[in-house]
Amino acid sequence: MADRTDEKPEDWADRASRRDGEPVVVTSGAPFGMTGPGAVRAWLLVLVLLGLVVFVNVTTQLDDAHRDGIAMSLAWPLTLELTSAAVSVLAATLIMAAVRFAPPTRRPYWRTAAIHLGASLIYSIVHVGLMTLLRLLIFPAIGHRYAWSPLEWPYEYRKDLLTYVIVASIFWLLGRRGMAPTVPAAASADVAPADPATFDIRDGAAMLRVPVAEILAAKAAGNYVEFALADGRRPLMRVSLAQVETALAPKGFLRTHRSWLVNPARVRALSPAGSGDFRIDLGDGLVAPASRRYPEALARLKGQG
Repeated sequence: MADRTDEKPEDWADRASRRDGEPVVVTSGAPFGMTGPGAVRAWLLVLVLLGLVVFVNVTTQLDDAHRDGIAMSLAWPLTLELTSAAVSVLAATLIMAAVRFAPPTRRPYWRTAAIHLGASLIYSIVHVGLMTLLRLLIFPAIGHRYAWSPLEWPYEYRKDLLTYVIVASIFWLLGRRGMAPTVPAAASADVAPADPATFDIRDGAAMLRVPVAEILAAKAAGNYVEFALADGRRPLMRVSLAQVETALAPKGFLRTHRSWLVNPARVRALSPAGSGDFRIDLGDGLVAPASRRYPEALARLKGQG
């Protein structure tokens, strides 16, 4: 994890580095939003909400037809709503993946918003496409003909965008409650703060209980996070940097780069790296990048001299 100061910060973030002679340790673990009690509760709530939507829409269509004196069989609105709900459940995995990739609190906010806007478009295309295909296959079997025009997609997207926002909010609020490292129920699986002064790192089959003050930095390395400890150890754990940030930010750690968290108490020097970026000397040959895209972190580091 020791870096050379003649490289650009963007290059440092993409390199899975290690100390000479040390093997990269691969660990096991479940990513955020995929398992855990919070994720289960989120999926159950999504299913309940979709079930309520099906019930309300079906009964509304039947009631409207009755008021207008139109004979409508239950099969028509039920097929319409069930095909939409079934595909919505399948496509909700895209929403979950988007929340996991770009949590709402991730900065810069404009980039996170752009990611979710693009994801909502993909969600709507998948939802409308598969829903239409199912209806074209099922409707002849119940004695009806289904026709759909691409001109209807803007109308469908408005509804899908609302669904995306609601489902994404559910996955974020309930999923992180069940999976975030600060929650005791999930702590034993991935990241488990034992008390205000220590932090648990699952390194393979071993659990390392490390004083927070001894953590110099944490760096994203693919699906893992590599910790730089003051005693020279570099444990590697399968967990997202966002989870680690959630646990260590209350203890003063700063996100200085999209792939780095640093302990400001261990900063020895801050030097310009060009284009508004800086290099952070953490001692023991460890240099971390400080990107201009994180102005709050830079301001705090400069304020500490």
